[in-house]
Formats: sequence, C-alpha cells, structure tokens
Amino acid sequence: MSARRLPPLRTLATLPTGLRRHPGGPPAATPPAPSSPAPDGDSDDGLGARRSVVDSALYQNGIRVASPQSLAETYRGLRERKDAMAWIGLYRPDEPELTSLAAEFGLHELAVEDAIHAHQRPKLERYGETLFVVLRAARYLDDIEEVEFGELHLFIGRDFVLTVRHSESPDLGAVRTRLEADPELLARGPEAVLYAILDAVADGYAPVVAGMENDIDEIETEVFRGDPEVSRRTYDLSREVVDFQRATQPLSGMLTALGAGFAKYRVDEELQRYLRDVADHVTQVNERIDGFRVALRDILTVNTTLVAQRQNEEMKTLSETSNAQNEEVKKISAWAAILFAPTLIGTVYGMNFRIMPELNWAFGYPFALLLMAMVSLTLYLVFRRRGWI
Repeated sequence: MSARRLPPLRTLATLPTGLRRHPGGPPAATPPAPSSPAPDGDSDDGLGARRSVVDSALYQNGIRVASPQSLAETYRGLRERKDAMAWIGLYRPDEPELTSLAAEFGLHELAVEDAIHAHQRPKLERYGETLFVVLRAARYLDDIEEVEFGELHLFIGRDFVLTVRHSESPDLGAVRTRLEADPELLARGPEAVLYAILDAVADGYAPVVAGMENDIDEIETEVFRGDPEVSRRTYDLSREVVDFQRATQPLSGMLTALGAGFAKYRVDEELQRYLRDVADHVTQVNERIDGFRVALRDILTVNTTLVAQRQNEEMKTLSETSNAQNEEVKKISAWAAILFAPTLIGTVYGMNFRIMPELNWAFGYPFALLLMAMVSLTLYLVFRRRGWI
C-alpha cells in the first residue's frame, strides 16, 4: 500500500474516560535520572534492569524534536512539551520497564500483563482512554520455505504510542521512517501511527500468501509425480495455513470494531475509507487462506486416491507375477511327474532279485518300455487337458 495522508482525527480523548496520564498533574512514580549507558548500547535507565528501548522519540507537528536516551528523559520531555507525542519502541522488555511505563501512562494491569508474557491472540481492547492492540505479523522465509510469526503489542493513548515487539517482525523501523518522511501524516497523532502499523502488518501478509501459493503449486506437481514425501509436506503446510489464519482472521473483526467506534464518535469519513482499505486487504488475505485450506484438503484427497491406485497397480503386478510363477511351477511339476513314472518302473525292474515276475520272460524288456511310454503319454494327456503343459 502507498503512504496515506490522513485527515485531521479526533484523539482518543473522545473515548470514555478512564485511566490516563495527566500531563498537567503530578507525575506518577517518576523513575530516577538515567545512568550512564551500559555495554553493547543498553542502559540501566535507573530501573535496575536491562533497557530494551529500540527507539524513543518526541514529535511535534509531525517533526521529531527530541530523541531521548532513557525512559526518564522521555517522560520529562513529554511533560515539558504539551502538544508533543511520544513514540517509544521496545523489544522484549522486562517487567520493570513495563511497570515504569504503566505508572507513567496509566496502563491497565491486565494489558501490561499480556504485554509481558506475550503469546496472545490478536485482539483490540479499550481501557479508558488507552487502546490496547495485539497483532500477529508474519513473514515468509524463502530459504527454509516456512512462515515465521511475530507478535506486536500497541498501547495508544492521547499523546503516546508504545510498541512492544516479541519477535523480529514486523519492521517498525521502516514504519517510523515512512511516517517521519511524511510530517503531515505523522502530525495526525497516535491514530496515524496505529494505522500505519496496521497497514504495514497487512502488507506483510502479501509475501506470505505468495510463498504459500508457490508451495501449493510445487506440492501439486509432486503429488502427480508420485513423490513419497509429499504427504508430509502437505500436512506441514496445512498447519502453517491454519496458524496464518489464526493470525489474520481476528484482524477483520478488529478493523470492523475500529470502524464502528470511529463512526460513533463522528470521525472524518476519509479516515474510515483508509480503514476500509486496510480491511479490504485483510479480507482478500483471509479469502486466499480459505482457498489454500480447500486446495490442500483436495490435494490430500487426490494424493490418497493416487497412492491407493499405485498400491492397486502394485498388487496387480504382484498377482500377475505370482500367477506366472504358478504356471511355471505347474509345468515343472507336470514334467517332473511324467519323467518320474518311467523312472519308477525302471527302478522296480532294476532290482537285483533272483526270483521276480517276468524276469525270464522273453517279452519282459519290450513290455517295460511300452509300459513306461504308455504311463508317460497318459500323464502328458492329463496335464495337457488341465492346462499345466
């Protein structure tokens, strides 16, 4: 999607009142002044824990006016600049850091707990003036042909945006760069940041869809080629498609809820158009995912049928081979029986006994040969009639 220029927005202050940080009131649990940076670019920030802030900035009229080096400095700068907005990006923060942010910005303890432990489903919840959003980003890894899922938590308030990442994706640095290059868009406030992030997450689904579609095309080729590993690959891809659907499907409901909320508070129609544009992209992704599930189910069915057919062909070949072997055995057995009869007769008359019938008979030898021939011919005719020869 191209960068969007959003119209002036109503701030989240129009939402029902609740917990909020009051810039003019007494500060809540201000942490000590920052200490010197720790090795490898991390700092202690006075919280007794490793600092996980990736980037922290203060913006006025869409322009970055400060880049605080600690949370405490960010808090002070935001109080000093009444019309400023803070955008704090964190990567796998620990509990002390989120506790400090919760005390400063009035974050609800349930949302903070979700952000600490992660592994949440995509959702959108309102806690007073603060909007809490959980998104599941995804990216396709070409080298291993797998989908990697990321988790992102957002706290959107009247004058602050907190982003908490628990994975490498999405690339919020690119989102920040894009917004800073368009001060008019960034000047719209925290809502502009929210929709830029939603836009980036939704756009990030497109390469995943393309990668999965390519995998399905390869699997279809492997199915008809008879690749023995295709069943396993189809199953693995089916699991990835299900996981991808779990990440994208709730986003449609979340965008619908946001749209309904903006209509209720009479937000400019132009912003709703941008929201619907993001929702259209998500709907297209979900429709493609539904198609993938159907295609993979059909591939499994076709593969099962083809495997059964190949097994039947193999069984048929084995049966034909067995039948051919049986025919050969019949022939061998028949000729063995035919040759056995003369041998038996010759063995009987070849015994060396002095007193035997026909031993001194003049026609004994011709009679023995004739008997051998007649028995052999009879056996041959019998086996021939039965098809053994």
